[in-house]
Amino acid sequence: MAINLGGAPLNIANGIREFAIASPNQIAIIDGARSITYRELFERACRLANALLAANLKRGVAVGVLMGNRLEYSEVAAGCAMAGFPIVPINPRQTADENTYIFEHSEAQALIYDAALAAVLPSKLPSTVWAIDGTDAHPNYENLIANYPATDPGVVVDENEPFCIAYTSGTTGKPKGVLISHRSRCLTFYATAIEWGLGPGRRTVAVAPMYHGAGFAFGYGAVFTGGTLVMQRKFDPEETLNMIGQHKLQTIFLVPTHAQMMRALGDDVVSNKDISSLETIYFNAAALPVPLKEWVVKLFPNVEVHELYGSTEAGIVTNLRPVDALRKAGSVGHAWFMTEVIVLNDDGTPTPVGEPGELYSRSPYLMNGYFKDDAATEACTTADGFLTCNDIVVRDAEGYISIVDRKKDLIISGGTNVYPREIEEVLAKHSDIAEVAVIGIKDETWGERAIAIIVSRSGTEIAAEELDAFSRKSLAGYKIPGEFHFLKVLPRNASGKVLKTDLRVQFSK
Repeated sequence: MAINLGGAPLNIANGIREFAIASPNQIAIIDGARSITYRELFERACRLANALLAANLKRGVAVGVLMGNRLEYSEVAAGCAMAGFPIVPINPRQTADENTYIFEHSEAQALIYDAALAAVLPSKLPSTVWAIDGTDAHPNYENLIANYPATDPGVVVDENEPFCIAYTSGTTGKPKGVLISHRSRCLTFYATAIEWGLGPGRRTVAVAPMYHGAGFAFGYGAVFTGGTLVMQRKFDPEETLNMIGQHKLQTIFLVPTHAQMMRALGDDVVSNKDISSLETIYFNAAALPVPLKEWVVKLFPNVEVHELYGSTEAGIVTNLRPVDALRKAGSVGHAWFMTEVIVLNDDGTPTPVGEPGELYSRSPYLMNGYFKDDAATEACTTADGFLTCNDIVVRDAEGYISIVDRKKDLIISGGTNVYPREIEEVLAKHSDIAEVAVIGIKDETWGERAIAIIVSRSGTEIAAEELDAFSRKSLAGYKIPGEFHFLKVLPRNASGKVLKTDLRVQFSK
């Protein structure tokens, strides 16, 4: 007789299972005027799991999920996990054509969607399609799950199976499907609870979109570990600040854009809000410009500020803890729990301290690979299990890592490497610059030249001569942008990262 050693497998539904027993009457999720207890959340997830199993779907094949931040997101994720079906989170901000590609590439066999998003449905749908909030076109989700038992189906799912296929933002080429296992995400939830203050009885808010990897990890992570999650359906900086006081939130995940928008409200507005309950802010998606980091620390003086680095493929890689928030401003910290990092030259040799190189990480959080793309998986993974997301970094003598730039964003001008982030950090210190993105465009003489695209605080353009002189105080001449352009907003993907590919297309014309 074979003996199963090692205990029960990790599963993202397990947290809801546990707290339906430990704290059944505690509020798990608040969504506007609606709320749900852990007992109710567990029962609804069970009903969905049983409905999916009754639909005779092929085991292990994906279920598409098309909705924004709303109460049902967590129960759908848990129900699919209970039944052994990975989810495919679909970005509701995308077009129907973009969603069609993802749905077809993922080979999803069912779809659960918010009826308000019918206009961006994939063009080809399977037979199993359920609509939340009702529609004449497809069966009503609420009516359907009511017909199934609120008992755990007890399906055994291996912890190394994917709980989701998360599609990358597609900043270059078609999006790739990232296979993320139950084990990877459960360990992320537990480590997040330790580091950023989630856990039983703790309160947080889903500001970032749940359909994105980080938004889901830090939103669902609160439910997985027994806390209360408040849903914010659409980010509004003043509403977010009001929600902190209203719900006595203790921890919050933001991206730098959120902080920029809060800062734009004015210091008086921010400082007059009741944020006395807030203990922790943690940032991800892009490195915080140093002036913005200093503003956050100043306006939230009693709050611990963390800055982390990671990716959909690698999970969380590094964290800069509050003790070093200003001492190491500009850094994203050092390797996170259970993570090893190395910095390599193009020839695969270790990079000396202080010299730029490509960052690789190895941890239990790494993806299983790209769905149906072994070549892409092999291209970013070493033989001994380290993975790169093509970021160029510098590691200092203390082991702290600073992101220099994306490898693909590197500008080679006259044979010399120019790193856009260095230029952006300098320009961000200008008193009238809210945001800036530096890109390289083709140049007949130099191969490439740097240009800067700026969002000004005043809404008016700043003279090129002024910006040139300002830059020369800190940058060598060959790094100075040859042009300065102005936009009202920078284009961004779901995770808040600037879409430099779009800017290159626009300004190369």
